Amino acid sequence: MNKIVNPVLRGYHPDPCIIRVEDDYYIAVSTFEWFPGVQIYHSKDMVNWRLLTYPLTRSSQLNMIGNVNSGGVWAPALSYSDGLFYLIYTDVKSRMGAFKDTHNYMITAENIEGPWSEPIYLNSSGFDPSLFHDEDGTKWLVNMIWDHRKGKNSFAGIVMQEYSVEEKRLVGPVKNIFKGTSIGLTEAPHLYKRNGYYYLVTAEGGTWYTHSVTVARSKSLQGPYEVDPMNPILTSNQNDMSQLQKAGHASFVETQNGEWYMAHLCGRPVVDKKCILGRETAIQKCYWTEDNWIRVESGPHPKIEVEAPDLEHHPFEIENNYDDFQENSLKKYWNSLRREFNKDWISLEERKGYLTIKGGESMQSTHHQSLLARRLESFQVEVETEIEFNPEHFQQMAGLIIYYDTEDYVYLRITHHEELGKCLGIIESKHGSYDELLEKDVPLTSPEGTKLKAKIDKQWLQFYYKEANGEWQEIGPKVDISHLSDDDADYIRFTGTFIGMCVQDLSGQRKAGYFKYFDYTNLSLSENNGKDYFAVSQN
Repeated sequence: MNKIVNPVLRGYHPDPCIIRVEDDYYIAVSTFEWFPGVQIYHSKDMVNWRLLTYPLTRSSQLNMIGNVNSGGVWAPALSYSDGLFYLIYTDVKSRMGAFKDTHNYMITAENIEGPWSEPIYLNSSGFDPSLFHDEDGTKWLVNMIWDHRKGKNSFAGIVMQEYSVEEKRLVGPVKNIFKGTSIGLTEAPHLYKRNGYYYLVTAEGGTWYTHSVTVARSKSLQGPYEVDPMNPILTSNQNDMSQLQKAGHASFVETQNGEWYMAHLCGRPVVDKKCILGRETAIQKCYWTEDNWIRVESGPHPKIEVEAPDLEHHPFEIENNYDDFQENSLKKYWNSLRREFNKDWISLEERKGYLTIKGGESMQSTHHQSLLARRLESFQVEVETEIEFNPEHFQQMAGLIIYYDTEDYVYLRITHHEELGKCLGIIESKHGSYDELLEKDVPLTSPEGTKLKAKIDKQWLQFYYKEANGEWQEIGPKVDISHLSDDDADYIRFTGTFIGMCVQDLSGQRKAGYFKYFDYTNLSLSENNGKDYFAVSQN
């Protein structure tokens, strides 16, 4: 019997919205400040998934220059109706303190792989919008509403308003249809209709270890909504950290054969409730009771192994994790911070056979960083690159970075020192505090390419380097990277760890670095008998 092995999308893949169109399944996930915006995954059997496309590929659709950490694209909602795919998303400009600036948009496409339209502005009243297509042809936007006033519940409920296809805007009155339950922090609404009931699915409890899935129903679209007497229908068992945690933010799908499944986000703590991979996507099997409530099979806690639907097994060819930059376009797993790919800062053509990255702003910039990275997707990883970079000034840097956000990263970088010349050292930013991990940078004597390597084993990182005709050498101490997580800051954040290449030129001369290859090797599969289920450590 085929099994779904969770998480199905490993590494930073939060807020999944799952749909089926005929025999194809799609999941859209949040991308926050990373570009392109919104990842859409595809499956035929809900066991095997491939990264298919990004709908937000142009700055006219998504301009995130200056967006705050963990701002940008929140909770995309994918749907299909009348021969069109609809994608609803939030672009979060500010999120700390009393106020949140959350602008909601819609784009459409006849084909899931595009081209996707220019955005239609919807509203800014809250976040997590989704679109419900009713049987009578009407369309309704639901989103949580944010109340900034002192003494009020900030998560003020789920509001609904009609969307006019003809006018391409929201029309009519706004109605608050659900104030939530005592769990609180009510967000992430999705609407479904079955057997004469409208079902409102929300996330509650905050996207933390108390995260939950709440279901309420009504015979009328606009309520009142009755909460499931067994609510919440999914939440994590916090007494067993070897199981999936943070379960919540769910959406549902029915197979061609009438089976029901739930996609939800989850987290896998590696140490002290810290999830360095970020929030991931899992799938659970569900069933309906005789009195028309939906339940998760085997109880309200998420499972790592789940019975797969009765569908033909359909694996995909996996994109090569070794990139020699010989192609004319970047592989789909590459992302940049806040800005789109263009020749102003990145090129596969300027020097054939190399990735050229022109020096940009510093690692703490929320504007124009020159950084190309991919998600950390397993707990034991080795990554390697080769770089040609000949800096002339200490403000010019380039190398291999392990990155969470502008506050937290570890960076093996080449730079120039007045006495040492070209040299190699390690920078760490922890909670926004800058440090250099070597007492003295290591001089590099070869003008040719330098190979850089990082090996991650759960929360531990070790760097290595190799000059031309030399041997691999360890550099610096083992670094605890558990601060590269949602859970290790004194404020809420939502992304995950990335590994990649970057170049800075703080002098403004835009000195370029040339990367010959990037190799990402998942060591978990070989070291754990082919399994990469969990890596929890409570020491």
